[in-house]
Amino acid sequence: TIILDSVDELHIKYGDYFYIAEWFFTIIFSLEYILRLISIRSPVRYAFSFFGIVDILSILPTYLSLFIVGAQHLLVIRILRILRIFRILKLVQYTDQVQILTRAVSNSRHKIFVFFFFIITVLVIFGSMMYLIEGPQNGFSSIPHGIYWAVVTLTTVGYGDIAPHTVLGRIVASFIMLTGYSVIAVPTGIFAAELNKETKRVRMLSRQCKTCSLKGHTKNAKYCRKCGEEL
Repeated sequence: TIILDSVDELHIKYGDYFYIAEWFFTIIFSLEYILRLISIRSPVRYAFSFFGIVDILSILPTYLSLFIVGAQHLLVIRILRILRIFRILKLVQYTDQVQILTRAVSNSRHKIFVFFFFIITVLVIFGSMMYLIEGPQNGFSSIPHGIYWAVVTLTTVGYGDIAPHTVLGRIVASFIMLTGYSVIAVPTGIFAAELNKETKRVRMLSRQCKTCSLKGHTKNAKYCRKCGEEL
């Protein structure tokens, strides 16, 4: 309802129905939240957990809209409840893959940070160079404008609102364009290497015994460490 209600034509035609549906789902979510707090062993722990915060944020905006003008725009927070699909459907195999991706990102964060720090330094240098080469008469009225142009050029977006006019400026622009491919290639390569390493590690530790279903056997293990059966 939130997505559809953001379309002006649908809001004018079906706005009342969306409003009723919004309150219907709000009441359902509110009852679920209250029942969960009552039935769970540690309600305080749940209330301050990630999904607990998502739950309360998804129902509060509707109630706040009764007292605060403009609070209805906060209803988009309810979209976060999509994350609960992973719990409802018990998609363990997908959550495992998410954990692998998360660990791969975490393991590669230092290398990616160093790379992006290098890119930022390059942007500042080339932005300053273009300010000195082109000058205000060609649209490069300040160093921040030059850095903005360098970002647009390096990412191969190329809005065209600022462009070099001198020969030297175009040579520098060509070099930045070629360098721009590394913005995607280098972080992708770093992440792919860590993802491959993490996948191999998980695969090595996820050997399962067919008899007792115990997981976590090493790659070279021949027998189950729990029941002794051959793997």
